[in-house]
Amino acid sequence: MALVFAGVASHAPGITGRSDRADPEVRDRFYAAYHEMAAAMRRTEPDALIVVAAEHFANFFMNNMPSFAIGMADFYDGPIEDPEWLGIDRVRVPGDRDLSRRLIERVMHHSDVSYAEEWKFDHGIMVPLHFLTPDYDLPVVPANINCQGPPLTPLHRAWTFGESLRAAADAVPERIALVGTGGISHWPATPDSGKINERWDREFLDRWTRNDRSALLDYDDGAIYRDAGQGGFEIRTFVAVSGAAGGATGTVHFYAPIPIFAVGCTIATYDLAGPGGAQGPVGGQRTAGEVGS
Repeated sequence: MALVFAGVASHAPGITGRSDRADPEVRDRFYAAYHEMAAAMRRTEPDALIVVAAEHFANFFMNNMPSFAIGMADFYDGPIEDPEWLGIDRVRVPGDRDLSRRLIERVMHHSDVSYAEEWKFDHGIMVPLHFLTPDYDLPVVPANINCQGPPLTPLHRAWTFGESLRAAADAVPERIALVGTGGISHWPATPDSGKINERWDREFLDRWTRNDRSALLDYDDGAIYRDAGQGGFEIRTFVAVSGAAGGATGTVHFYAPIPIFAVGCTIATYDLAGPGGAQGPVGGQRTAGEVGS
């Protein structure tokens, strides 16, 4: 049928696990933007949601680290972390094995992708689902990009993976929503945890909203590590959504550094009603420079 929705959102465990310790005014605006994104996605009437995430050694480790993987199961359990720590109860999330298989077959025409019939969701998927599908009533197709174990997936391959997902979504009869989830700048599980490079984040979001392929791919992993931390490698999930958006321009609906969440918190979408799609915008239109200030 078509890709009917495309957006990105942050997924750090503190977003749900340390909600009581954040500035209430900023936290509530962030949560409101997440809920607005969920409502906008629902208005497109998707039959399934592809979540492109950065898996955190919960399922894939250095003995088997695929560049790309897609889940192929009728259900997925999560979170793999302690529910009390994460602030999300364990739940069985519906999948769609048949749809996943058809998407994987299509993606394989353009991108080399592994598949997994067993997948435990960690916070990288569970935090977004907590806000976007709180009733867990929308089938989910998980996709993973290696953002953790060097050698990392090259950025241009992440873009091509997004294009492959778009081609696959447009080839199946179901209506498909796509959400990429990751950082942006953050230094998780290090002494610098809580550090956020707001200037770097806003520059990246400017490139992302313009869907500027050359600018988005003009990052070097050494510079990302220096300026945005090892968590900054997760921009690959955002870049994949850019590749899928087919030239559409985007809107940042919320951005703010929230140190207790240990990440620059972001909600943004592409307007697929423009070139290459059929999606309306979320809420009010604001530019990256206007949000969270």
